[in-house]
Amino acid sequence: MKKSLVVSAVLLVAASLPLQAAAGTFDFSFSGPGVSGTVELTYGAATDAKYPQAFEVTGVSGTFTDTNNGLNIVNATIVSLVAITRDAPEALNLLAPNDFSKFAVASGLPPENHGSLSFDNLFYPGGSPQTASDYPFFGGFLDIYGLLFNIGGGKVVNFWSNGTFGGVVNYGVAVATHDEALDYVGGVAAVPEPSTYALMLVGLGLGGMMVRRRARG
Repeated sequence: MKKSLVVSAVLLVAASLPLQAAAGTFDFSFSGPGVSGTVELTYGAATDAKYPQAFEVTGVSGTFTDTNNGLNIVNATIVSLVAITRDAPEALNLLAPNDFSKFAVASGLPPENHGSLSFDNLFYPGGSPQTASDYPFFGGFLDIYGLLFNIGGGKVVNFWSNGTFGGVVNYGVAVATHDEALDYVGGVAAVPEPSTYALMLVGLGLGGMMVRRRARG
């Protein structure tokens, strides 16, 4: 009887604890026309308010290379993520994540970008769904908005999924500053190398785990 009461008390305490989680990591490499890189993402338990299967990336490290357009960027250190700003997408884009954000670029982007690179820094371990109302393609561990990270010297890199075509996920890469787009490449292949997911509850040791046409926005 006493043992039963103790177990009940323990379970009650466990139910009252917040669902906090340790960080997880995800490693991948990519290569395409003139570009390549190796990246490690760090993420926690927080997810996008609209897409609970999408974990918010909290950190990024690795290297990036781009030899197009005379850039001569070779194994540049990835410095940090660009923080999300939760900007409003176009009014008709009802599928954009809550973490949808924009990085303004004054010149050089395709017209459909409307003067900005869009990003949301979300990681989809089970594959991304459709996240734009007027772009039907999806899939990959990123969505069509993807990651935005700094490589120093005022330069940022946007890495995103264009979706799955013929069973293969196609990714894209853009390099830019606030003044101009320096490169914009499609047809990039990524090789995911997921590490062990380290999401777990604190307190009692209970285990738990709880693509892209450039965005209109």
